[in-house]
Amino acid sequence: MKQPTNSPLAAPYIVTRRPLDRRRFLQGAGVALALPMLNVMRPGLARAAESSSPLAPAAHPRRMIGICNNLGLLSWNFFPEGAGRDYKPSIYLEPLMSHRQDFTVFSGVSHPNVDGGHPADVAFLTAAPHPASSSFRNTISLDQYIGERIGTLTRFPSLTLSVNTRARSLSCTGTGVAIPPEEKAADVFKQLFLQGTPQQVEKQIRKLDTGRSILDAVAGQAKDLQTNLGSDDRDRLDQYFTSVRDLEGRLLASRGWEQKPKPVVKVPAPVDPASPAQYMGKVKVMYDLARLAFETDSTRSITLMLDSVATPVLEIPNVPINEGYHNLSHHGKADDKLTQLKAIDLLHMKLLADLLSDLKSVREGEESLLDRTMVLYGSNFGDANRHVTTNMPMVFAGGGFKHGQHLVFDTTYNYPLPNLFVSILQRMGIQTDRFASSTGTMRGLEMT
Repeated sequence: MKQPTNSPLAAPYIVTRRPLDRRRFLQGAGVALALPMLNVMRPGLARAAESSSPLAPAAHPRRMIGICNNLGLLSWNFFPEGAGRDYKPSIYLEPLMSHRQDFTVFSGVSHPNVDGGHPADVAFLTAAPHPASSSFRNTISLDQYIGERIGTLTRFPSLTLSVNTRARSLSCTGTGVAIPPEEKAADVFKQLFLQGTPQQVEKQIRKLDTGRSILDAVAGQAKDLQTNLGSDDRDRLDQYFTSVRDLEGRLLASRGWEQKPKPVVKVPAPVDPASPAQYMGKVKVMYDLARLAFETDSTRSITLMLDSVATPVLEIPNVPINEGYHNLSHHGKADDKLTQLKAIDLLHMKLLADLLSDLKSVREGEESLLDRTMVLYGSNFGDANRHVTTNMPMVFAGGGFKHGQHLVFDTTYNYPLPNLFVSILQRMGIQTDRFASSTGTMRGLEMT
């Protein structure tokens, strides 16, 4: 379809050209697909400013995702040797080494007065003290603090996600009320990318079930859009569409298994993506959703609770796991349990490495999506075997900081992790010098 002469896509690509609407959708068959942030969506003056100043604040938004694995990681396999930029990576950090300059690892950090074992996971992004006490009342979480201040800039102020739980959440309102997490990847995908009446959305889902992509419904508009974009935007849009098709395939596989009864056979049950045992597959899908949500600027604040406590015996290809995840965490240093935990932990780190790679592969002007996204990965537990909530394992990646280092603090008298939260808030452009029990910004962590 030829663009009318007054269309923003028909205008010459010069600094005075009217930018394409940031919230533009491709619409067809009663549904709509959000577009990623493209160069053409930014004001011409902002693009011009970026060409002369890579730090132009209006060029691209900042984002944050906080991820908590509530059974932690084996500490002696996680923490590296040495401090600063010359540290020797640990076994668990090896999968991340292709991103060495993109992340910082911390040791000797925790939330002051956050104790109580398993209940501490709900304080991972709030740092509210004594979560196991009968009088405990949570406080606002980091993501909601962000959402209250800049959430109106996106379709969703924040996304609260989880794996294998609908009860435990990392997100809390300003009054300390837990926000129920979204556990179903397909439901989140629907909220993010399908728009229309319930009947129209259901009709589109039925089409997906028969192998017809959402992109098929908007193919004509997508072709017209690509024709009028610059080469960088065309490449980015093509990459985005490929990601959408790939994610659709995985979500449909999960949907298909949910609707099929399990056969009664004398062999092990087939792989069921809907099963809690398919924990790692669920983690992967949630990571993909987070990337797409950030890429389309649908939100700038995401939390993801990885509820390992509620996870049964994991099904991992080529790795014999014979006990529930929680039981394995209480290993008592038994060799067999430690071997299984090591395999699980390494897969966690490989999935994290994949997330960083995926974020880095998406370009936003002269930077990558990882450059604009702060990824906080860690646990409320320093040692789940003994229910210790100090010396929490923490990896912090991306977001415009000078990484490539191991910041070492006192492992007995820990440095307050909420200081990192203050640094995150300031990098988001939110002017504050306090959050929860912080004493300032994170020492040793500098912005680029």
